[in-house]
Amino acid sequence: MWDYSDTVKEHFYNPRNAGPLAEANAVGEVGSISCGDALRLMLKVDPGSETILDASFQTFGCGSAIASSSALTEIIKGRTLDEALTVTNQDIADYLGGLPPEKMHCSVMGREALQSAIANYRGEDWKDDHAEGALVCKCFAIDSVLIEETIRANNLCSVEQVTNYTKAGGSCSSCHEGIEEILAKVMAERGESFAPGQPPARKTPGKLSTLERIRRIEDVIARARPNLLRDHGDIELVDVEGKTIYVAMKGACSGCQMEALTLGGIQQQMVEALGELVKVVPVKLAQPA
Repeated sequence: MWDYSDTVKEHFYNPRNAGPLAEANAVGEVGSISCGDALRLMLKVDPGSETILDASFQTFGCGSAIASSSALTEIIKGRTLDEALTVTNQDIADYLGGLPPEKMHCSVMGREALQSAIANYRGEDWKDDHAEGALVCKCFAIDSVLIEETIRANNLCSVEQVTNYTKAGGSCSSCHEGIEEILAKVMAERGESFAPGQPPARKTPGKLSTLERIRRIEDVIARARPNLLRDHGDIELVDVEGKTIYVAMKGACSGCQMEALTLGGIQQQMVEALGELVKVVPVKLAQPA
């Protein structure tokens, strides 16, 4: 498991400003559930002063994504839109007392959601897919523009760092050469030279048997259940079909406004336990006659 700060844990288990914002007049959406992370940021902006009066979020992702989103809403409330635009992904990470390097992409996603929401309020066209940039990482739909911007903003100098901040290159690694080319270009701009090396070592366990996969899935659910039971809820494994894991949320967890956040955290644990991208999908169990 990752080494999270106490502040990250606090914002994960007790996220601030989570859920819909009825009076929102600015909405930003980034990411994709199919890629494992998605964030919807909602703002209530005062039209006269362009001050952010309130902020809320809904996210589908890991604990770091939830914590980063929660922190972002706290940081920007009370700021004008122009002041909010100065918030960087590093500011979000610093507010949380730091994030594991492998989870910095969550703070980048928060920064992009903020840009998207402000553009939405101002009637500007903003897209997180950077349509003008060439697609570099097909696994996570990450393009060259986002990679360049992230390298510049965070002074990155290795493929491993780019993967940590954007997820690009974190799956099949076939885009590492393209990432290296972008690194060489950006580093040259700041008077540095990039020395290509071997792709970063990645955890690539051997293929799990069906029984091993089920056991690991059940282990993750078993670890999640005590927290859910304390809140009078529960979770049950229903079925596994390929990379889709079906679960039933029970008791207080069924229909809870935090259900998506809970499932996002469990999904990330599944990904880490299985060493592959999977989706956790809630289903309703038929009631006995």
